[in-house]
Amino acid sequence: MDALDLARLQFGITTSLHFLFVALTLGLAPLIAFLQTLWVVRGNPLHERLTKFWGQVYVVNYGLGIVSGLLLEFQFALNWSGLTHFAGELFGAPMALETLYAFFVESTFLGLWIFGWGRLPKVAHLLTFYVVTLAALGSAYLIVVANGFLQNPVGYERAGDALRVIDAGAVFANPAALLAVGHILPAALMVAGFLMAGVSAWYFRRGTNEVAFFRLSLRLGLTVGYAATFLTIGFGEASVLWVVRNQPTKLAGGAEALRVAERMAAEHGPGDYLAPAWAPIALTVMLSVAYLYVLFALVPLVLLGGGRIERRRFLLGVGVWTIPLPFLTVILGWIVREIGRQPWVIYDVLPTSEAVSDVGATSMLASLVIFTTLYAALVVVGYLLIAGIVRKGPRSLVLGAVLGDAEPAGRR
Repeated sequence: MDALDLARLQFGITTSLHFLFVALTLGLAPLIAFLQTLWVVRGNPLHERLTKFWGQVYVVNYGLGIVSGLLLEFQFALNWSGLTHFAGELFGAPMALETLYAFFVESTFLGLWIFGWGRLPKVAHLLTFYVVTLAALGSAYLIVVANGFLQNPVGYERAGDALRVIDAGAVFANPAALLAVGHILPAALMVAGFLMAGVSAWYFRRGTNEVAFFRLSLRLGLTVGYAATFLTIGFGEASVLWVVRNQPTKLAGGAEALRVAERMAAEHGPGDYLAPAWAPIALTVMLSVAYLYVLFALVPLVLLGGGRIERRRFLLGVGVWTIPLPFLTVILGWIVREIGRQPWVIYDVLPTSEAVSDVGATSMLASLVIFTTLYAALVVVGYLLIAGIVRKGPRSLVLGAVLGDAEPAGRR
């Protein structure tokens, strides 16, 4: 493998593993905001305990996501200097805004939320997490705006050997970005919802005294996950139609794709301008998993009434065993979006071969090993920490405890 292949492999591994944290953060935030709102409005301690339990999962995942995001920025700087030089004004600006936005808004208000339990008034404390949720959505939007320009370059003109912005509105209202936001946000809710349902199913399958706690968690997770699956499929189908019209080579075949590939070869020189043949297969697998959830998640949803699902050990087991599937689905969607664009970094404008840094294959291989090891470690640590929170259960709540307390706040 040459330096270009190694750089592409590194990009695929790092972005896919980073997106695991992103999807869970985006999906959990609205659910936690909903649970805390119930607590503030109704004053039911059960809702407070649910907020703290899932809030602990959120905080751990968010912290590791920040670290993985910083590593991703380093990976861009090291491996793709050609892209940053050529399109830094268009691609780099939204990325920089997202970094400032995430650090100075999302992190600040998350800190207020973490340390504000019992110190801030209930409504003010709730509002801090509303800001966290909106900041997470805004952060995702800015990242997708940057990626949307790579998919569908708009609002620019060439200025020598670089691009410059001539229409910022077109960049931020790029259809490739807006459709992606509509697809990613419900997909994240699907991930978080079925994770919440799967954890609750695990507790019911092994037996628990926290019946009311995990019954509400199961109902919320299943309902949100199931509804979000429909929205994910709807925006996914709309995205496929957009790709057919605007990126036909991404589907790796068909008369229109061949025509566009011939036109690219005439304008940019000989080359293979069709996406890898397996890209549509990944798309098919992604859609198949989503449709399976639509068909089979309806059964436990129907059985929610009267607590019947809690006594169906097989269905509870399926809920536990399928927790990884939504994560796999969102990664496949991201792979299709990125790999399908090849051999372009900026579609029909900048080839990948011209975007890669002038780095030797040995140095690129070392970078690949280091970054892959770091990301694998983050994923393992994240799994162990979240699994530890889940196993300890709602009777061991650290979030909201005051230093010096004799026991966690959740036990009082």
